Amino acid sequence: MGLLADLGYGLDLSACAVSGAVEDLIYVSPKSGRAVSADAGAPWQHRLLPLPGFLLARPNLREESGALPKSAIADGLKLTGFFLERLVSDCHARPLPGERLRVLQRFLG
Repeated sequence: MGLLADLGYGLDLSACAVSGAVEDLIYVSPKSGRAVSADAGAPWQHRLLPLPGFLLARPNLREESGALPKSAIADGLKLTGFFLERLVSDCHARPLPGERLRVLQRFLG
């Protein structure tokens, strides 16, 4: 997320892009990179990206050990990867480095 922000392509997860609500943010718009609430996003949920709760600092998502579940980390990598892919494909005709995919695979399996 920091890299995206430094490149001028940061995600805005502070409030719902549709309603302005700050509660129940569970999606990200693939067009705007802004958060979307459950109610506002329901009609378009199949087009929206899931918003991993840990990006909003929801403490109840952590395991008993205090660590984030691997699935949550994978979801965060998928979300940022979507926007990094779009940014890279807009600027360069090549894919993201293979290392990023290997890191994601570690958290998926």
